[in-house]
Amino acid sequence: MYRLWGKIMIDSRFRSDYVFELEDGDIASPTSLKKGLEFLTLHFDIEMPMWLSDNEKDYARFRKTRFYNDHFIETIDFDYFEIEVIEDKKKKHKKGDF
Repeated sequence: MYRLWGKIMIDSRFRSDYVFELEDGDIASPTSLKKGLEFLTLHFDIEMPMWLSDNEKDYARFRKTRFYNDHFIETIDFDYFEIEVIEDKKKKHKKGDF
């Protein structure tokens, strides 16, 4: 299962959030990410942000990234839009599993 948590933030507080779930999705799949991002932007009624190199680095390293005003063509009425992958607890590493 692939779950992507979208958050609209203002002054370090949630204005709105939503979790997109895809039963047959894979966390490593760019297709799952694209579907989730498209769904969340429609849900929040915001335009699709531009995916820049800083997003690529953050997403690869932390499984989350933020989109600020410079990621959008139109002016936004929030501080940033953040997406984060929610991993299943059963798949998390246990101590000594490396």
